[in-house]
Amino acid sequence: MLDHTDRRILEELSQNSRITMKELGGKVHLTGQAAASRVVKLEDNGVIEGYTIKVNEEKLGYPVHVMLNIYTKNTHHQPYLSFIKTQDEYVINNYKISGDGCYLLECKFPSNETLDQFLIDLNRHVNYKLTVIINKL
Repeated sequence: MLDHTDRRILEELSQNSRITMKELGGKVHLTGQAAASRVVKLEDNGVIEGYTIKVNEEKLGYPVHVMLNIYTKNTHHQPYLSFIKTQDEYVINNYKISGDGCYLLECKFPSNETLDQFLIDLNRHVNYKLTVIINKL
């Protein structure tokens, strides 16, 4: 079970995973060594699975950001899954969901024209409902 200090460590690392253990310790009222020990314990217990970076997709040339609710046409999903594996340039996340649809697909595109072609190709395998993301708040 996580205590308040562990939760604060997770909050701080979520905001800046490059923080030094000394800085982290200061923010959560521990020594750097004690903070480092807690982080190792969180990693060993699988609470922290890895570290990542936040990328600005627009600055990389992908200003079109969309979410697609995916509705499979039958119970055989492999054609869709195989298609998605070939689209790693555009697919950010593919979540299997319950509720409205079978999958929730998050994608980025360099242009609306590229998005349009992707949707044409996607529709060979599944139906979808498109949501364009305007801004992240």
